[in-house]
Amino acid sequence: MPSPYILGLDLGGTSVKSVAVAPDGFRRAQYHQPFDLEKPMAFAQAVAKVLQQATDELGRPARVGLSAPGIAARDGRTIAFMPGRFAGLEGLVWADYLDRPEGVPVVNDANAALLGEVGFGAGRGAINAILLTLGTGVGGAVLVEGKLLQGHTGKAGHLGHVSLNSEGPPDICQTPGSLEDAIGNHNIQQRSGGRFGTTHELIRAVDEGDAEARELWLRSVRALAAALASLANVLDPEVAIIGGGIARSGETLFGPLREYLQVREWRPGGAGLRLVAAELGELAGAYGAARWAGGVSLSPLSGPDPA
Repeated sequence: MPSPYILGLDLGGTSVKSVAVAPDGFRRAQYHQPFDLEKPMAFAQAVAKVLQQATDELGRPARVGLSAPGIAARDGRTIAFMPGRFAGLEGLVWADYLDRPEGVPVVNDANAALLGEVGFGAGRGAINAILLTLGTGVGGAVLVEGKLLQGHTGKAGHLGHVSLNSEGPPDICQTPGSLEDAIGNHNIQQRSGGRFGTTHELIRAVDEGDAEARELWLRSVRALAAALASLANVLDPEVAIIGGGIARSGETLFGPLREYLQVREWRPGGAGLRLVAAELGELAGAYGAARWAGGVSLSPLSGPDPA
């Protein structure tokens, strides 16, 4: 008989990433299925195709979990709120669509990434942790005493929308002077006076010794340090996992960030926030979806390198 496994599915903006994970944490397979978001329900068809591919190769999965953008419904069966993109995603009952009568637990993609990283990646074993993804915007998720912090409406964990300047312009969530607007790639042209088209261009200039670029970059890093120091006071996590494309700049980010936190973070007894770079890359959400579906060991990953 086929060995049991859990299938974690992560719905992204252009593709579905998936991992088939054995109960002991061994990754048996991974899948990638692109789709055209402009085609009606193409994203859902891509999810179904990955499930069929895994079933054909490995047998029927014991459980299936799905990670997706938007706010998950309180019952965990659907994405309840995802305006502007993914027409048809809101309210779609994945258990019905995928013919899984036992249910398909649905979780927000940032929450899933955090679950993946604390289960198999950079935050392995943590029970109090935060995740920040630095990219076009700033995503976030929070783990408190081993449980995802979801809040009253499900919007908890939007760490990129903390306010750093009460007089600043409102961001897309109406938060004035937000962290997302201080470091996200979406407004780098505005922040740099049109000099840089992407944050990667800015970081390249910093690495090449451009003094003006360095000051602009350090302004963003100081904002991130202020946000982390504040979040540490509110949530007291043992580890902060930093992911996303901007985090791949390595020491250009983490070097000054550690220095600023050394000054700004309140450290009773000397214990400070542990900063780590995310390890699982684009598969973090898929691993988290598998964990969310249940039955996956939290022991270190014993399969191939997940990155």
